[in-house]
Amino acid sequence: MEVKNLFDASTKQDIINRINKLTPQSPAQWGKMNVAQMLAHCQMPLGVATGKHKLKSNFLLSLLGPFFKNKLFNEEPFKRNLPTDKSFIIVNPQEFEKEKQNLIDMINSFSAASMSGEKHPFFGRLTNEEWSKGTWKHLDHHLIQFGV
Repeated sequence: MEVKNLFDASTKQDIINRINKLTPQSPAQWGKMNVAQMLAHCQMPLGVATGKHKLKSNFLLSLLGPFFKNKLFNEEPFKRNLPTDKSFIIVNPQEFEKEKQNLIDMINSFSAASMSGEKHPFFGRLTNEEWSKGTWKHLDHHLIQFGV
């Protein structure tokens, strides 16, 4: 799998086109989230990258994270059903169309200039390109989860 750079306009548009293929009835191929929960969940890493969502740091995980950093943006797809930060689990998402539009707005405003520059609490210091590729890979993973 080729990991793409979400700062690229055509890559961004491709992700948005895939999001626009989703419907409130789009079934998950795996996992526990419904499509609205997934759309809300996908906003969280974008928020971390831009400084709008803060993750609590865990000393042990911050020591281990750099050893797994390459998994964030290497060519290997994410495994299914990986654990996630509790703040990324959205139990009561807003209405599907609202979550969809919020995610699209965040993707449209995602740029090198919007990066917070803060260390990732698990992976450590990331370059803008690493943030971009890791964010694209996360979005791709969940869009595949819902068949688009």
